[in-house]
Amino acid sequence: MTNSLLAPRMAPFELPDFAAISDEDFAPAFDQALTEARSEIAAIAEASEPPDFANTIEALERSGQALSDVLSVFDLLASTSSTPAREALQRAFSPKLADFSSDVVLNRALFERIDAVWQARETLDLSAEEARLLDRKHRDFVRAGAALPEDERGRLRAINTRLAELSTAFGQNLLADERDWTMPLAEADLAGLPGFVVEATRAAGAERGADGPVVTLSRSVIVPFLQFSPRRDLRKAAYGAWTSRGARGGATDNRGIVAETLKLRAERAALLGYDSYSAYALETQMAKTPGNVRDLLMQVWAPARARAETDAAILAEMLVADGGSAPLEPWDWHYYSEKRRRALHDLDEAELKPYLQLDRMIEAAFDCANRLFGLDFAPLDVPLHHADARAWEVTRAGRHMGVFIGDYFARAGKESGAWCTALRSQQKLAGEIRPHVVNVCNFSKPAEGRPALLSYDDARTLFHEFGHALHQMLSDVTYESLSGTSVPRDFVELPSQLYEHWLEVPEVLERFATHAETGQPMPEALRERVLAAATYDMGFQTVEFIASALVDLEFHDGPAPADPMQKQAELLEAIGMPHAIRMRHATPHFAHVFAGGYASAYYSYMWSEVMDADAFAAFEEAGDAFDPAMARALEENVLSTGGTSEPDALYTAFRGRLPGVEALLKGRGLDLEPV
Repeated sequence: MTNSLLAPRMAPFELPDFAAISDEDFAPAFDQALTEARSEIAAIAEASEPPDFANTIEALERSGQALSDVLSVFDLLASTSSTPAREALQRAFSPKLADFSSDVVLNRALFERIDAVWQARETLDLSAEEARLLDRKHRDFVRAGAALPEDERGRLRAINTRLAELSTAFGQNLLADERDWTMPLAEADLAGLPGFVVEATRAAGAERGADGPVVTLSRSVIVPFLQFSPRRDLRKAAYGAWTSRGARGGATDNRGIVAETLKLRAERAALLGYDSYSAYALETQMAKTPGNVRDLLMQVWAPARARAETDAAILAEMLVADGGSAPLEPWDWHYYSEKRRRALHDLDEAELKPYLQLDRMIEAAFDCANRLFGLDFAPLDVPLHHADARAWEVTRAGRHMGVFIGDYFARAGKESGAWCTALRSQQKLAGEIRPHVVNVCNFSKPAEGRPALLSYDDARTLFHEFGHALHQMLSDVTYESLSGTSVPRDFVELPSQLYEHWLEVPEVLERFATHAETGQPMPEALRERVLAAATYDMGFQTVEFIASALVDLEFHDGPAPADPMQKQAELLEAIGMPHAIRMRHATPHFAHVFAGGYASAYYSYMWSEVMDADAFAAFEEAGDAFDPAMARALEENVLSTGGTSEPDALYTAFRGRLPGVEALLKGRGLDLEPV
């Protein structure tokens, strides 16, 4: 029988036939596709014809498509619906893929052909995009060790394989800790919780097969619980479980993995001729150097810490007035901050949430994309990777632009957080290939027959991930390696963070923030209070982020620490980390850095934020959040161009200049006196 993963994809959009795919298909499909990819690489490296752009660079770009197709499906299933069988496949595939990658970049004959084309680049009459692809391929091979002597290449290969194994193990350990922990709640424990939190805990209990409500480590459950539970003992227990992920001892403890990973990364950077892993990682980013990253973070740290300390003193007074004992602890912050927000802004999450229905927020994201870029979205009835997922065809003026898939609800076996991925990326080399883009979130699933309600942060997350999706759907380049989000980490967050601003446009909230029961639009007074509170608690949010970014940088900018946890503690003490705030991602569960490709690059969200605040200001200066000329300039210079130019050139083409940190401070309200 034909393996469904290797069969032609379903007409008319060439989506995977998820209904026909079983876990038993993956191993044979992977092995066959990997063998095919190796044959394609060998044919390029051993070709008798003199190397040129078409038979070497474009041929390399065309290779491995079957393997990419198999892995895109597998990775989506493994990250959104993990099972022991899929975890075993991940562990089997990971070292094989690392070996294959090493075989490609360390193939001497292949690199000699690439280098020959690169050396002759000035004589080849290449287009700008062709020249960019050639430069990127050559640079990537050099940075991967293609020019190293043979003895060092062998060690590099071993490091790459081991790092792949460690990354897989880190992610699986974290998922196990998140999946296996629950805190059962008695009916009395629900006292003081608003209805939507009670519903979320009951739904979580039902999903986990428990007898009653439970708190899980899904952000959509635990954060509201921390915000609203008056029980300090329960908040402490929940917070302790949340922050100890990956550090509980036993088989799922990640601390040893972290230490070995940092040691191997430092050794890898040294082999490649860099002073540190940060120097290696940042060379191709907008930031360029660890010093530039540290300068940005510390410029923001001082005002953010000052604001957070002012807020902490106020919250501590509220704690004592409530009969609690000082000091203010990390498991107290969310609870008293929520009470203070209600007092300052007359804003109650329970009042706000019914106006933020998931379906209406999806409509809002689609409508903004229509008004800005002319995109239309029509629901598709096709088999998908999970029953909760849904799909839409994306068109513009009748032209097919791609398929968008949304998978919005938390569930056991699904990685936490939110992300954007693709089952297929845009390109033109193999024809008019349009993307299949997937947004994955972890919102709380409602009870049967009830609408899904979001927090304001959830709604912002939805817009954020959809901004990534637009970056892929509006891509218009020839080569997949340069399409969509194939840009430096500290630029890739620009479109996503920029798109968040449209959620706060008053006319968007007026139209789409409608009450789940009455259908009435959000009252103007409530809408104004929501927008007025947009920068509330920004000291806390900024401090927890920068602390994580600085620890990431410190780990990689110099020799690997023998004891990463001790190094983390020393840095946090040195920068004056407030007692009642923890890192957003403590080291043992810092998946961005140890399982997600953001090593030495977690700062990138803030680097992009410098630009996103300034970019939205361009629309404000034009007098219209949907100004057609600005939208066209954004698409032409940023969203459609992928990685065809350096990001600073792309941004300057859009805005006329690069911004300073002032825009970020203003956007976060950190340029103002604390309230």
